[in-house]
Amino acid sequence: MGFEAARAGDAAQIAALVRAAYEPYVSRIGREPAPMRTDYAAAVEAGGVLVARLEGRILGVLVTEARPDHLLVENVAVAPEARGLGIGATLLERADEEARSLGLVETRLYTNARMTENLAYYPRRGFREVERRTEDGFDRVYFARPVADRAG
Repeated sequence: MGFEAARAGDAAQIAALVRAAYEPYVSRIGREPAPMRTDYAAAVEAGGVLVARLEGRILGVLVTEARPDHLLVENVAVAPEARGLGIGATLLERADEEARSLGLVETRLYTNARMTENLAYYPRRGFREVERRTEDGFDRVYFARPVADRAG
């Protein structure tokens, strides 16, 4: 498995992976989660999209955005058939590496409050819950973890 910057031709495969990963949450939330509505062609063009690729197939995606005091993980998604292989954890470690390389001390992310699996997953990866709020009509839970002591 290789981890590399997404290429322009990857956008359709990324969108399909994200759709498959988030589809189970649509009925819980009552509408499509925000990552299902992202323009991945534009995101790839802007940079900040990393993919996990095996034999040409994308099995995971990480979308980040540098902020003045942290790196925001906009999306981390793994193909349903590849869950449990450590791809998500590796992508989150890559986010920490990116934050460190930019001189940032923290990685932050958020999830929907109804994605209960994520509410358990992120603390197991060293994230702490820092806030809950409604934003863009979604009930979001915000997490953060320091990167200085997390050498990859």
